[in-house]
Amino acid sequence: MNIFTFSPFGYEGAIVSVETDLRRGIPAVDIVGLADFSVAEARERIRCAIKNQGMDFPSERVLIALSPADLKKEGTGFDLPLALSVLHASDTEHTSKEVLVMGELELSGTVRCVRGIHAAVSSAIASGIKSCIVPKSNVPEASIPGMTVYGVETLTEAYLILRGLETDDKDTLALYHYEVEESDKNFVKINGVEFPKLEEVPEFAPVNSKGLEALTVAITGHHSFLFVGAPGCGKTMLTQYAEYLMPCNTVEESQSVTRIHSLAGLLKPNEGLIRKKPFRMPHQTASVEGICGGGPNCRPGEISLAHNGLLFLDEAAEFRSSVLQLLRVPLESNSVTLSRAGRSTTYPAHFQLALTTNPCPCGNYGVGNKICLCSARSIDMYWKKFSAPLLDRVPIRVLFEDDAQKSNFDVYQLREMISVGVDRQRERGFYNEDATPEQVQTLLSNCAQHIRDYMDKISEKHDLSARRRASLVKLSQTIADIWYDGNVMYECVDTAIGMMTIKGMDIVGL
Repeated sequence: MNIFTFSPFGYEGAIVSVETDLRRGIPAVDIVGLADFSVAEARERIRCAIKNQGMDFPSERVLIALSPADLKKEGTGFDLPLALSVLHASDTEHTSKEVLVMGELELSGTVRCVRGIHAAVSSAIASGIKSCIVPKSNVPEASIPGMTVYGVETLTEAYLILRGLETDDKDTLALYHYEVEESDKNFVKINGVEFPKLEEVPEFAPVNSKGLEALTVAITGHHSFLFVGAPGCGKTMLTQYAEYLMPCNTVEESQSVTRIHSLAGLLKPNEGLIRKKPFRMPHQTASVEGICGGGPNCRPGEISLAHNGLLFLDEAAEFRSSVLQLLRVPLESNSVTLSRAGRSTTYPAHFQLALTTNPCPCGNYGVGNKICLCSARSIDMYWKKFSAPLLDRVPIRVLFEDDAQKSNFDVYQLREMISVGVDRQRERGFYNEDATPEQVQTLLSNCAQHIRDYMDKISEKHDLSARRRASLVKLSQTIADIWYDGNVMYECVDTAIGMMTIKGMDIVGL
């Protein structure tokens, strides 16, 4: 039996082969293959676990080799494969079958859950490994099509499964084989689009009508947005309501989300595929590494944890300028590449950016019934944190005026509208915000000639850049998908340009 395990690094990680040799000499355990402290310490844990489970630890000198030898190994997930490899080394029967093993051992021999199971199983399937032994609480996470999953609670159970795989003992294997079927009880389907089921609907306060319309369009088309307004106007509250409106990811979209959260150790015990869109809200003191990722093992940052979801920066002007500027490339490429000690990894970072901010440091600039005490220089420095290239990548901008009309928040009605737009986009094969230049031209060619002429006129009037003009097409199409049966009308273009521009504020970029 060939035993394999997984060494997490970045988004990819690596499959590691575990081999054990028993030789003559003073009894000891040697581990070779660039094992870090947590792996090297496993020699004591596995010795106690094997003895406390009533099994005999080999009296010979034990050599455990982890390959590839030039790859650094880290994590407590090596405990169980090392122990099984030691027990298996004294067996007389050996086959060429392969199995993936992961788990941490307590001194009593109890198996504890570990992080990175989903990533390990995905990599194992790609390498042709069809069976895995994991902690019982990690079984839902490991249940991926193409993999036979065996869940264990003790080292003894894991060893029985290993012997059962080698001898093809179907009765023993059946005791620990688990098949987890996705339950639809946590989801509700509207117009063919799944949404997280609400056990009870909280009471929502009336919100800014223009902001609510913009939020509906943003969620439907995956557009990034910026809400500007005085303190207490409701921009933060409305953005937080987005969590109740976002539809579930498809199964394909959920695979990469689950992998990232598994590598980050954020999956709860007995939690499987993450269908709900992530909603991340980091604090203003977040560092560059906290946002984009990093550290010794290139752990994912907030923009990767928000993959296929929403990244919400409240009071965005209070974030460091370097943090705001690093968002520019991931917004364009939908990925982020991290490098560490000669190795690099690329995380997916296809996120929707939500920004809220005050119009000035005191918050009263442009508010009719209040006096702004900020100097022109302080306002200029306040907005320079964003930079024009970053704002150019945020198509929707809404000013929350103090006398704006309020609307009641009806989550079911809004979900109905969003589901219509999302379903049309999925039939088209892409979300509007993700449209490539060629796809933008296709959307534009589907419009009537007089609508294209009107867009040209609007673009010239507002002096839109090439990116902003493409955003006008995308936003117009999203509005049409929601309210106009997918057909772009004059009203769609007028509504789109109204969401893209803020009038009456002398701020560069707005």
